[in-house]
Amino acid sequence: MFETISVTQDARGVATLTLDRPEKHNAMSAQMISELTQAAAQLGADDTVRVVVLTGAGKSFCAGGDLGWMQDQMAADPETRFAEARKLAEMLQALNTMPKPLVGALQGNAFGGGVGLAAVCDVAVGVDGIKMALTETRLGLIPATIGPYVIARMGAARARRVFMSARMFDAAEAVDLGLLAKTVPAADLGDAVEAEVQPYLSCAPGAVASAKDLVQALGPRIDDAVIDRTIQSLVQRWETDEAREGISAFFDKRKPAWNTQV
Repeated sequence: MFETISVTQDARGVATLTLDRPEKHNAMSAQMISELTQAAAQLGADDTVRVVVLTGAGKSFCAGGDLGWMQDQMAADPETRFAEARKLAEMLQALNTMPKPLVGALQGNAFGGGVGLAAVCDVAVGVDGIKMALTETRLGLIPATIGPYVIARMGAARARRVFMSARMFDAAEAVDLGLLAKTVPAADLGDAVEAEVQPYLSCAPGAVASAKDLVQALGPRIDDAVIDRTIQSLVQRWETDEAREGISAFFDKRKPAWNTQV
């Protein structure tokens, strides 16, 4: 059914949602965005599912947006750009509001949109040695559609440390930022995730869903107006000379014009 992701479920009702483009470091293509949206809806509506674990196949959790997809947006008309940005925003919100606990199992690095996927998890555990970064500004873009979730997770003060600079940060800092609950050796990731999953299996599923909904209602506002603002911001950045230069420089394997770093 799915080509860029896989979904499995065990007898306890624990579903595992795996990003499955290991050869592309699980970068999010238009197809993956669509399939993640579908999977969130299906898992959310399935009464046999108690908990969802989000992870990635291969060396990376998620390298962010597929650069080919980004390049397509640069060549598209504004209406198409807006529609594609909305699909990305709706996918993130679908995962964020899915009425099941979402546990992130970051087995590898996460960049750009991959950080956003970690941020929509109710709790995320990563492996020691993981590297993360909000890399968008290196390309002349901004972490727009993922922004509400990243800031809700980190808080504005902590987010400012990494939101604009595209600076790489390690596992310890990811924990300090609130993005990861903890990190463990790679061999222990399964046990650490299981420790997060187990408590939910003794809880009333409807009560868990209601509690998650209440947390989101009481927390930072992420409604249609906020999401529309992020979409508009992303589309505006795609239309700038900086974005064109940043994407071109990436594919040309050269520094963009603004990069004066020695």
